[in-house]
Amino acid sequence: MKKILIVVDMQNDFIDGALGTKEAVGIVDGVAAKIAGFDGRIFATLDTHYENYLETAEGKKLPVPHCISGTHGWLLHGKVLYALSDKDYKTIEKPTFGSTALVEELRRIREKEDTTVELVGLCTDICVVSNALLLKAHFPEMEISVDASCCAGVTPETHKAALETMKMCQIDIKA
Repeated sequence: MKKILIVVDMQNDFIDGALGTKEAVGIVDGVAAKIAGFDGRIFATLDTHYENYLETAEGKKLPVPHCISGTHGWLLHGKVLYALSDKDYKTIEKPTFGSTALVEELRRIREKEDTTVELVGLCTDICVVSNALLLKAHFPEMEISVDASCCAGVTPETHKAALETMKMCQIDIKA
């Protein structure tokens, strides 16, 4: 059984940049430790926007430019990047909350062997839940878990609500 860790959007803009929160700052060390201790394949997603962000559907509903490709805010946090440096990992850029490219990567791996998936990262209530539910929809028999201690939402309340939603959809929530 191949273990896969998905590190969702641990980018500077979501931690201490344009959309950062103290809760996001608070999970960085835990995520870095999770990566350092993980033995398996790792995917790190990158929320990726461009200079025209404010003209996009997302930009019109959330008019805060963030994760603009090539900027400091778009990069993975330094501690996360350091933890990944000696690991088998691949980054996946995604223009929206959930990643169909991630689904296809897992599909290719699962054609050869069974897998389990664990998700960590930001934001629990947007991109973590979107990717977890997308994976559950495509791979209903795959064991999928989320480490709640290595996730943070936009607010503590929406973090808890997203965890409850995932739990109701048979995604295992680790404390």
